[in-house]
Amino acid sequence: MTIDEKTQTELEAAAFRRLLEHLRSRTDVQNIDMMNLAGFCRNCLSNWFEDAAKAKGVAVSRDEARRMVYGMPYEEWKAKHQSAASDDQKAKFAQSHKH
Repeated sequence: MTIDEKTQTELEAAAFRRLLEHLRSRTDVQNIDMMNLAGFCRNCLSNWFEDAAKAKGVAVSRDEARRMVYGMPYEEWKAKHQSAASDDQKAKFAQSHKH
């Protein structure tokens, strides 16, 4: 398979947009569960976006990056969709993120 760099970037961008769409529709999936299972969450994606923007000299704030990932202000998403982490979720997080 040979794909030129521009097309590859466009395909990667399309896949990323689809991932964001999927995560926005799956508000039942909590960030802590994503962290426990996959080692990243919506906040990680927004941080990676912010880091990439800064590396290119583009000024993007943490709030702007989170709005882009969540499709709304982060505080609004938390109020609507985030539940308190259970003791089991917290224990799994602590175990999976030992350094």
